[in-house]
Amino acid sequence: MKSRTVVVENRLGLHARAAARLVRLTSGFRSVIHLCREGNSQEIDSKSILGILMLAATQGTRLVVSVEGPDENEACAAVCALFAHKFGEES
Repeated sequence: MKSRTVVVENRLGLHARAAARLVRLTSGFRSVIHLCREGNSQEIDSKSILGILMLAATQGTRLVVSVEGPDENEACAAVCALFAHKFGEES
């Protein structure tokens, strides 16, 4: 199992469009991918747009990405890259 901390850096946070991009990305992997706020043990399925929106993650929110499965290395790297590139919304 892989686990990494990411920071929501885009100005609008994890709003509907960013959440949809995350769901599209994670749905392409066979691994189970969960997100939770740092310091909180309640995990949500990253393949659920409603779960992601319920995190109410604004700019600066720290999230823990947990990935387990056959393609966990690739999935973890892809999710972290999406956060690092601010969901492609800012240059």
